[in-house]
Amino acid sequence: MSRGYIHSFQSLGTVDGPGVRFVVFFQGCNLRCKCCHNPDTWKLGEGSVFEAEEIVSKVLRYKEYFKDNGGITLSGGEPLLQADFAADIFRLCKEHGINTCLDTSGSVLNESVMLLLGLTDRVLLDIKYTSDNDYKENVGCSYFKVLDFLSVLDSMMINTTLRQVIVPSVNDSDDNIIKLRDLAIKHKCVDKIELLPFRKICQTKYDEMGLVFPFSDKPTPTKESMERLRSKISDYI
Repeated sequence: MSRGYIHSFQSLGTVDGPGVRFVVFFQGCNLRCKCCHNPDTWKLGEGSVFEAEEIVSKVLRYKEYFKDNGGITLSGGEPLLQADFAADIFRLCKEHGINTCLDTSGSVLNESVMLLLGLTDRVLLDIKYTSDNDYKENVGCSYFKVLDFLSVLDSMMINTTLRQVIVPSVNDSDDNIIKLRDLAIKHKCVDKIELLPFRKICQTKYDEMGLVFPFSDKPTPTKESMERLRSKISDYI
């Protein structure tokens, strides 16, 4: 059974997929999003090393709390960078009847990722922006890579939640949200959209690591602004 690099765990998460979930934060990320809250997860090869069985044994301790819709969520960092390891975890979880959820940027697609998706019950897909220019400027990859990933999810009929962090003056326009809704309409696998307000609680991490937080000048969106944007996608909330 494979081993992988893990950043941390959250035993009873309630915002990382449906129900109560055991969340595994993978170490390593291929992107450098300007709004990233976890710069300490960027470097692959750091973190703690675990075997898949070790992680699933941790998950099983909380199985009674999952009820009908809870389970495990793999997050990051970017779990797709360790897709074989993630697939081993999900395979064991499936043997124990545990629902599997993958939180990802959707920027990696290969044979190992396809195998992982075959063991995935739900994907939380971060659609960070709705234009290629914004992706290249603020994320570091092509928007079209993410669209290709979404198309695969649609072809495999994997239940999908689109997530987007709303950053004032960057992606808080009605036009952006309408484009996001259009994506959902075009892909039948999407049954939910979550808009999350940008926050700067990560500033201390950047300071401690001696890094510049690119969006340090951006404010948190107002409650009224978030409500206005959510009203554009009310049928997906």
